[in-house]
Amino acid sequence: MTSLQPNQVGNERFNAEAADWDNNPSVQEATRLAFETLQPLIQSLADQKRASTDTGLDVLEVGCGTGLLTLRVAPLAQEIVAVDTADGMIEMLKAKTTQPDAPRNILPLCKLLEDPEDPILPPSRADDAPRGRRRKFDLILSHLVMHHVPDLRPFLQTLLGCLKPGGRVALTDFEDFGPEAIKFHPPSKLEGVERHGIPRIWIENLMKEVGFDHVRVSVGWTLDKNVEDWKDSKTKTLPFPFLVCEGVRPE
Repeated sequence: MTSLQPNQVGNERFNAEAADWDNNPSVQEATRLAFETLQPLIQSLADQKRASTDTGLDVLEVGCGTGLLTLRVAPLAQEIVAVDTADGMIEMLKAKTTQPDAPRNILPLCKLLEDPEDPILPPSRADDAPRGRRRKFDLILSHLVMHHVPDLRPFLQTLLGCLKPGGRVALTDFEDFGPEAIKFHPPSKLEGVERHGIPRIWIENLMKEVGFDHVRVSVGWTLDKNVEDWKDSKTKTLPFPFLVCEGVRPE
C-alpha cells in the first residue's frame, strides 16, 4: 500500500455502492452545491483561456466517482479527464458517457494517480504517445476525496505536477469543525476514512509547503446532512461546512 492508496476496504465499499451511488440524496446535494460554488471560477478560467489562446479548458478531476460533478463541468471544458481508483465507479461513468445526450469530451480512467507522467494520462502532443510527456492541465478538481487519502502531501505534490504553469486546483471537502464532524459517516462506513474532515489552517499551510502559490481556503457552502446519533441511533440534521481549497502552480 502506497501513501496515496485508499484503504482497500474503502475501494471495495465504493465498488459495491457504485450502482446505487447516484440515488443518495446527500451525495446529489453535495455535488450540486459543489458545482454551483465552483461554476463561476471554472467559467472565468474557460473564458480567459478562450480569449488568450482560442482553445478550451483542459480539466483533470481526481476521484470522480460516478461522474456527478464530471458531467456538470464537461460543457465548460475542452476535455475533462476523470480519474478514480474504484473500477465500479468508473464503469458507471463510462455507461453514462454512452448515452445519446452525454458530453463527448470526457475521458474516464481507473487509476491510482501517483505520477504526473503516468502513461495512462493523455500525451501532451500526438507525437508524444505512447510514453512521452503527459498533458498538463489548466484546472484540477476533486470533491470529497481528501478525507480518504492517507497522506495528503504526496497527493498534493502529484496534483501540482499535473498542472500547467499558472494552472489551478480547486479541491472541496467537508471541514473538520470539531468532534461532531465524525458523524459525516455512519459507524458502518468509517473504515477507509482517513480523517473526519479537513482542518482549514492545516490544509492551507500544507498546500503552501508543497509549492502552491495564491493559496486560499474558505468555506464555500454548508450541507445540511441527516446523520445518526451514535448514542441512540436517532436521526438528526447537522450542518457540515465545506472548504474550497484553491492554489496555483507557479509560472
